[in-house]
Amino acid sequence: MEQFAAIDLGSNSFHLVVARAEEHAITVIDRERDMVRLAAGLGESNEIGKAASERALDCLARFGERLRGLEPDNVRIVGTNALRKAKNSREFITRAENALGFPIEIISGVEEARLIYLGAAQTLQGDRGRRLVVDIGGGSTEIIVGDRSEPLFLESLYMGCVSTSERYFPAGEYSEARMRRAVLNARLELEPNIAHLKSLAASDVIGTSGTARAIANVLHENGWSDTGITRKGLKKLARRIVEAGNVEALDIAGLSNERRPVFAGGVAVMRAIFEALDIDFMRISDGSLREGVLHDLIGRVMAEDRRAITVLELVKRHHIDLEHGRRVRRTALGLFDQLRGEDLLQRERRLLGWAAQLHEIGLMIAHSQHHRHGAYVLANMDLPGFSRQEQGAVSIMVRLHRRNFRPELIEGSGYVRPEALNLMTRLLRLGVLLNRGRIPIELPPIDVACDDPQQMILTIPGEWLEHHPLTAADLRQEVDLLGAAGYDLLLAET
Repeated sequence: MEQFAAIDLGSNSFHLVVARAEEHAITVIDRERDMVRLAAGLGESNEIGKAASERALDCLARFGERLRGLEPDNVRIVGTNALRKAKNSREFITRAENALGFPIEIISGVEEARLIYLGAAQTLQGDRGRRLVVDIGGGSTEIIVGDRSEPLFLESLYMGCVSTSERYFPAGEYSEARMRRAVLNARLELEPNIAHLKSLAASDVIGTSGTARAIANVLHENGWSDTGITRKGLKKLARRIVEAGNVEALDIAGLSNERRPVFAGGVAVMRAIFEALDIDFMRISDGSLREGVLHDLIGRVMAEDRRAITVLELVKRHHIDLEHGRRVRRTALGLFDQLRGEDLLQRERRLLGWAAQLHEIGLMIAHSQHHRHGAYVLANMDLPGFSRQEQGAVSIMVRLHRRNFRPELIEGSGYVRPEALNLMTRLLRLGVLLNRGRIPIELPPIDVACDDPQQMILTIPGEWLEHHPLTAADLRQEVDLLGAAGYDLLLAET
């Protein structure tokens, strides 16, 4: 049976979950967790400090040992707010990928919210009506409203247990005034969404991840709540924190030593959410981001890929020529499949196919420079299912599918394998070029070889080129355009 693994590189904790996928069920066979406090290491410079970096890399080296032997397409590693925010995240990610042996994806706050809801929905028992899911992380808080497995509202707010603790309880000092300011600031973050959230009228309120579980555990251990989190229990807990005066004196049943430094900030954010949304009770879910990542990953392999649904929604919404996109996709992927020996991955095959389907999205703005318009749109939209790197890769391929080929844009894109993205982009250009006529025609057998990263050999029947002089002219122009960028496209006729 196939094994799948998901890693959540959170701002406070790193989590690994490994599962076995069976026909109708997913069985978790291993879990690992380490509180590395990455967000606490950012500092005023918004750079990951040496101590936090070393803690994180030590943890990932252990995770990497557990991942050995797994298929690359069966592992997904996502980074959240701390890595979205850190100025030196690319440098850290390079070292982290070396420790893990697998690529790391940075996901947007909205995508994080979608995956959190998916993880919670997969583990909740029974349907109690519309759900409000709250996940207070280290650097951000995700709030989602949904019906069963379908999210209706997704939001990511820049407040978390680590960031709030550092800002309002510096050096672990507590007071009533500090707690009041922390709660007020969290309510200000919530303010633009409160009316909409109330109008959605969720009846089942759910907390996920470490902060919610830690608060629920403390309330239970101290007799302030039988189960879950209550507003009265939160009020008593906040009072106990203030009475302690500082983190060293915060000796409270059910609170672990590793959670203690960031606990007050998490309690302040939770209180703000309860007060702003008039919540009396919140139950706790075992499922969160890593479970959502795992289910999404297994869905990609064994069922339905959310990214494919997103692409089809874009095609319909923006009236992209569906049949032309399919022809370009078929041609580009046919060439790709001949080059699979060039260290290209199945996940990159999918990205190339989606770029082919979306390469004309910029026409909704204007025909002139539509490749630029399309790239901008794809780089800045919320694309459910896509990581930031994947979204950037598709955007770059669309940007460079015509006119001048600019490899420096690929190098600066942040995609983990720029050499693969470079090759994929050149294949997309050929897919577009060979379907220039925009009509259904049967292409001849075309062979492609790439023994040198700077060189591509395209072999095509000479007789066919004679009957398609415009395509022949386009190919000659492509030779010149790639040549100007330092790449050779060699045309051979059979």
